[in-house]
Amino acid sequence: MLSPKQILISRTDAIGDVCLTLPACQAIKNAYPTAQLTYLCKQYTESVVACFEPIDHILTLEQLEQASNKERAAQLGKFDVVLHLFPNKRVANWCKQAKIPLRVGTAHRFFHLYTCNHRPRFTRKRSDLHEAQLNFKLLAPLDITAIPTLKDLHKNLAFNAPSPSKAVEVEDWRRAVLLHPKSNGSGVEYPLEQYFALALALVDKGYQVFFTGTEKEGSQFRHQIPVHPAIIDATGQWDLPSFIAIIAQSKALVACSTGPYHIAGLCGIHAIGLFAQRKPIDPGRWAALGARSIALTAQKRCQACAAGQFCNCIEEIALQNIMDAIEK
Repeated sequence: MLSPKQILISRTDAIGDVCLTLPACQAIKNAYPTAQLTYLCKQYTESVVACFEPIDHILTLEQLEQASNKERAAQLGKFDVVLHLFPNKRVANWCKQAKIPLRVGTAHRFFHLYTCNHRPRFTRKRSDLHEAQLNFKLLAPLDITAIPTLKDLHKNLAFNAPSPSKAVEVEDWRRAVLLHPKSNGSGVEYPLEQYFALALALVDKGYQVFFTGTEKEGSQFRHQIPVHPAIIDATGQWDLPSFIAIIAQSKALVACSTGPYHIAGLCGIHAIGLFAQRKPIDPGRWAALGARSIALTAQKRCQACAAGQFCNCIEEIALQNIMDAIEK
């Protein structure tokens, strides 16, 4: 029977992908409550992982890159298990060189043939499972074989947002709505003009609206943001810990399938995701976790999406449907 003391969970990609590993982390901690869980991530997602209650330690990819071969082997050699939830060839090689006894990675990466000694066989791209469910496929070598239902995925998410930020003054956070128009290429985007129309509709109902995003993203659209005292350009203004704290206090966040949308779901606020219907970028795969997350698509079935073709059906999501989701 397995009794690992040190488990390394490796997911060195984007914020949204990292967010969807939380249920798997909880399942591992439930199965091995005395084990120490270390999460290997990129430095820019570290603030998200720091909110994961089951995680005991964080190791960043940048720390391993900067370490000498000897230092890296010492850092990784203490682990009994590594779970490559995201395939990374360099990390897989490092873990083999460090002689971690149990090394788990998908069979659908050739380099795992010689770097991993347990290779569960499943496909993500053609699966009907949610991304958070698919992560559980890699837990089978730890004797965790049950795949949670979609309903169970949304329950008891152990995510602890940072303390409320004092840098932003809002009269009533329950009337604050965050609009995050850009996705850094991670999703099909809703038109900017419709975000601006949504902002005006929200302030007419007494909400305070913040446009969020990086400085680079803000430079693409801030000059078009409607001028109104209750509509605020916050792009480039907050670091990630501050942004997480602000999300957690707010009424709702509206975005396509991108990191802040997934953070909003974990924070338990109204996380409104705007999606195309095309697999594998549809909400069936990428909807945010959280009891108050809502994924919206165009109401009529999209034939282009059904055929796997690019389309702009996301533009047909009605503003009223978004308003209804915010006020639900």
